[in-house]
Amino acid sequence: MTISRRTVLRSGAVAGAAAAAAAVTGNTPALAHQDFKDGSLSADLVLYNGRIHTMDRRNRIASVVAIKDGRIVYVGTDERTAKRAFDGNPRTINLRGRTVVPGLIDCHNHIVLMGNRPGYHTPLENAYSVADVQNTFRDRAKKVPAGKFVTTIGGFHFNQFKEVRLPTLAELDKALPHHPAYVSIGFTGPSVTNSLGKKFFEAAEIPVTVGADGSIAGGAETGKATLALRRTLTFDDRVRSTLDAMAYAAEVGITTHLDQGAFQATNTPSDGAAHEDNYAMHLPFLRVYDEGRGIVRLRINFLHQDTDTNVTTLTNRIQNAFKFFGNDMVRTGAIGEFIAASYFGGPVFLEAARRSAKAGWRIEVHSLSGSDFQTQIQAFETVHAEVGVEDLRWVVAHVPQITPEYVNRLKAIGGGVNLTGWQYLAGNGPQSGPPFRMIVDNGIPAGMSSDGMQIAPMNPWIHAYYATTGKNARGVQINPNQQITRQELLSLYTRQNQWFLGGEDEDLLGSLEVGRLGDLAVLNDDYFTVPAEGLKKIRSVLTVVGGAVVHDSGDCR
Repeated sequence: MTISRRTVLRSGAVAGAAAAAAAVTGNTPALAHQDFKDGSLSADLVLYNGRIHTMDRRNRIASVVAIKDGRIVYVGTDERTAKRAFDGNPRTINLRGRTVVPGLIDCHNHIVLMGNRPGYHTPLENAYSVADVQNTFRDRAKKVPAGKFVTTIGGFHFNQFKEVRLPTLAELDKALPHHPAYVSIGFTGPSVTNSLGKKFFEAAEIPVTVGADGSIAGGAETGKATLALRRTLTFDDRVRSTLDAMAYAAEVGITTHLDQGAFQATNTPSDGAAHEDNYAMHLPFLRVYDEGRGIVRLRINFLHQDTDTNVTTLTNRIQNAFKFFGNDMVRTGAIGEFIAASYFGGPVFLEAARRSAKAGWRIEVHSLSGSDFQTQIQAFETVHAEVGVEDLRWVVAHVPQITPEYVNRLKAIGGGVNLTGWQYLAGNGPQSGPPFRMIVDNGIPAGMSSDGMQIAPMNPWIHAYYATTGKNARGVQINPNQQITRQELLSLYTRQNQWFLGGEDEDLLGSLEVGRLGDLAVLNDDYFTVPAEGLKKIRSVLTVVGGAVVHDSGDCR
């Protein structure tokens, strides 16, 4: 047998991805039978004795699923029949009755920003007390060289902690005596650091004012601190952080991510957690995929914020880039989540939409208020009358206050909405939205997303809690009468999110059916019966992408 240099490189790369996953999650993925084929994860696997929710159009539940060369070849109840699809002996795993769902699709997030975070970024969205924060950081520090920053930038809020505050300098010192720490909320703080971090920030080129308790004020001071850390980033750091981000996504069962870009960085303290270089931020991800180390699927939207009607950067993009170009692991997408700086409408927004339509591009914009969706959809209607956009699948995201009238108007021109539980962390009602119930009942194309990792968590099970209960991180009802069922929520995260990917992906992802890619998550609890509070604690014990195991907690052995 001849083994190519590329095969050797990719085999080593899979081991590298496994090491990264172990560093973030504490678990080592099983590597047997993993391989890469034509740039995509591809392996042979039979899972049996499970409760497998296929999320096909009939919502069938199977007990056996077989994946060959990365694609599903059998879904049913007979393990022997499943094995007949293979010439040799595929890897088999006894699920011992566990619940299985298709690999989740997050149709609107910022995993690329997460992968470009400075320091050793450590998600805190699953911590519920200061003690949890300390334990999370202690575990993380075991795999971080002494003297290196352990950081959390966005994706959580102190509302989720029982103390309803950030940890103090002393508490962070206790957890991280040998590592500087930096913990920051949302886009621009407030933030906190420990003694080693305080020393670093106060000596920075642009000094940061740090309180005796480690507190750093939100706004300019947090901006200075984040900038100081970003100035230490190397490309190798970004690659490492990219692997960490992928590993975390696999741990919570998200196997496909539609990334929505970033605000263009100015490299000044005015930059927040959502700023990066839109022309370079994807490079560490592309390096990881080129080396065969990617363990989740990435779809890339291109964010633009032109301020005049020449819409120069957007025009250059649609003239010099290809939409839906790539392979099963990484592919380009659309324009969004901004098509112009004035996202709520106006002449620049209208021209950006017009040029995108003429070039046949899908676009996505975001709505956060009670009026922006109106001017956005009115602009869409204007362009539709000129060009016709009914086949382009234009999207308005978040839509916390959208009305039935405008849902119908968007639906009439072939558009859709994606929904997120971003209000869970800091929303206080009385009608925080989005109107899940109204939108699901309407029938407009709708999907579920996280908008992680700045003002919202990435963990989809936290969003499941919010969508099905309407309660925020403090347990307060802030979205009454808009709850949806767990089955409806899972559908939004799987089958219905096919629409937001479009192209080839629509027939490859989102459900467990013969011919589709073999992406799935085996859960640690029964999503359909666990008490509401238990939803937030659901994790994947085994995540599979293209038949390859990319996360394994060991619980299925």
